[in-house]
Amino acid sequence: MARAIEIAERGLARVSPNPPVGCVLVRDGRIIAEGWHDRIGNLHAEQAAIADAEERGEPTEGATAYVTLEPCNHFGRTPPCTQALLWAGIDSVIIAAKDPNPNVRGHGIRVLEEAGIEVRYGMLKLEAETQMQAFMRWCHHRRPIVTLKMAVDAKNRVDTDSGASTRFTTEKSLNFAHALRRQTDAILVGSGTVVRDNPSLTVRHVPLDGVDQPLRIVLDRRGRVSSDAKVWNQEAPSLHIHGLENIEENMDVESIAIADLNEEKGLHDLLDLLGDRGIQELLIEGGPKIWTSFLEAGLVDRLIHIRSREEIGSGPRMILDEAHLDSNNLLLHSESEDTGDWIQIYTKSNFKPPNSTWPYPSS
Repeated sequence: MARAIEIAERGLARVSPNPPVGCVLVRDGRIIAEGWHDRIGNLHAEQAAIADAEERGEPTEGATAYVTLEPCNHFGRTPPCTQALLWAGIDSVIIAAKDPNPNVRGHGIRVLEEAGIEVRYGMLKLEAETQMQAFMRWCHHRRPIVTLKMAVDAKNRVDTDSGASTRFTTEKSLNFAHALRRQTDAILVGSGTVVRDNPSLTVRHVPLDGVDQPLRIVLDRRGRVSSDAKVWNQEAPSLHIHGLENIEENMDVESIAIADLNEEKGLHDLLDLLGDRGIQELLIEGGPKIWTSFLEAGLVDRLIHIRSREEIGSGPRMILDEAHLDSNNLLLHSESEDTGDWIQIYTKSNFKPPNSTWPYPSS
């Protein structure tokens, strides 16, 4: 099962909104094949493992399947995995975690048991559910996991009072930030960030490797962002969220009005809206007003704090205080200076990142 969890990581971000799943086939105490869900529309982990056995010339009759998530028993982009296991002559199936998806929820286990296959579940359940945490959160609460990333200089400044906006973190920290973008479904910023920096908000400094560009979301309460901003380009989908009923809309960008956008209820409504759209991982990138709004609303599940050794001069500051951490139940998970900047990762209690190398994917 540990091997199944290990290979499942290869599908992280590539298969969203599906969860990363791994499967290992064992016969006579020997691993004969393995598979993982690699891309949306491709074979599921069980089907990929069976295909791997066929390619290796390994018979699957009488084998045991170790799979990180309960096999599905419904037709979607692929046929049911339960039918694939039955067709392959699998004798027993050992499952890490039950599937909370309403389309499954025990149906897969029941079908296998009714066909005479021995089923056990719960092996390395916590590890598997941690890896699939975004999918699990979405199934149970229909909301995305919220990760907030903030970068400050050595004096907690986030920008200068005058002159053009400049980057003050290292190149390695920039790569880290883009790897983080690669692991998310959507990136959110406020109108101030767009007006000041005119960012593209796309993944550029790390390979996409089959991952779609994340949805770019701009909170623009008063309609400040111009129609020619880079964030509206066609490199990735964009969503314009504003607080006005009547606003001049960019015809190539979806625009939605949410009343009281900068108030707590507005943010809750926003997360419900994104959850309804299947967004499971949301990255909050800026700026300080947006960071403060989400922190004060208690909506942050992970927080990444990047402090540079550089000083950028006088300008606005953002100090992460204990009250912010306490109100979101955030505890220090890890810290590192490997990039040349000081990076601290905070998570909710007992809420670990999906794998040990996050946000960088395992090979």
